[in-house]
Amino acid sequence: MSDTLLLATRKGLLTFRRDAPGSSGVGWSLAGEAHLGNPVSYALARGDTWFVALDYGHWGQKMSRSRDAGRTWEDIPAPAYPEGAIKYDVWKGTESGATLEYTWVLEAVGNRLYAGTNPGALFTSDDDGDSWQIVEGLWNHPTRPKWMGGGKDSPGIHSIIADPRDPLRMWVALSSAGVFETRDGGVTWATRNVGMRNDYAPEDKFPDVGHDPHFVMPCAAHPDVLWQQNHCGIWRSTDGAATWTDIAETDGPARFGFPIAAHATNPDVAWVVPADSDQKRQAVGGAICVSRTTDGGKTWQAQRNGLPQHAAYDIVYRHALAIRGETLAFASTTGNAYLTEDGGERWETLGQNLPPVYAVRFA
Repeated sequence: MSDTLLLATRKGLLTFRRDAPGSSGVGWSLAGEAHLGNPVSYALARGDTWFVALDYGHWGQKMSRSRDAGRTWEDIPAPAYPEGAIKYDVWKGTESGATLEYTWVLEAVGNRLYAGTNPGALFTSDDDGDSWQIVEGLWNHPTRPKWMGGGKDSPGIHSIIADPRDPLRMWVALSSAGVFETRDGGVTWATRNVGMRNDYAPEDKFPDVGHDPHFVMPCAAHPDVLWQQNHCGIWRSTDGAATWTDIAETDGPARFGFPIAAHATNPDVAWVVPADSDQKRQAVGGAICVSRTTDGGKTWQAQRNGLPQHAAYDIVYRHALAIRGETLAFASTTGNAYLTEDGGERWETLGQNLPPVYAVRFA
């Protein structure tokens, strides 16, 4: 169980803690603020060492680190593309020099940090972010000239998954390219998109690359079971991403959306926060719900208890749903945040009138 939540928002990093002074009935309240006024695209806690990626717009991408759980901060270098790195623009058919456009996700695996960025690069750091190195094997993948922009105008890595059984094995997911796997520590990478459907492709609906996974998350205790919220539905793999099965509802809300959360020990349980559609990125029917499956995606149950069911237009981004045990929390770009401590049976309001929220993560 974690007693700390980090919310990366359009106006800074907000820290919520359980039983902090002034806690509401939900038992959590705002306990800290940092980088106020500045967009924080992602936040990561590794013990008392916290990292945030900052998107300063005209001033570029920055990164900051705290050694004391958010009390004080210091600037550290952001990942930098090597000289001569080329960015391919599939839409325009052009090439240009690659520079850091956005840091989409940060992940810690042991003492190593990973950063997933636009345009389409994976970086590592073995010195707590004092320096970064690009993973050449993925950056130079032969399919890269086909990677398209998804959430941004360039492809971006948003999901980084390490196999706890094998330090050389890892998966990453890119928007828009698909899922890739390495079994040799990042030297070589293989596409892992069999079974995934690309509805918006003009011809081939089942390409090797060109898919738009929104977020991928494993069951921690069963890492070969991976869940994927995708632009074209919801997919699940039980063989380490070798194949994927479409598990989206045909007549229910669990179809389109961005985040997905997998239960840590039960490989059949996961949650999504549905959105209406690609064309209408808002809560389905003006009512917020969280959909849960307990049978591997065969059926879904819409959880609504405690969530607004009238005139709600919230959208939840891919990193803005977090899980720790039976506690889940999510927040929207409308600035509303909700939390449950019983697997979604009953939701409580964590905060309202917040800045637009980009990511929610437990410390």
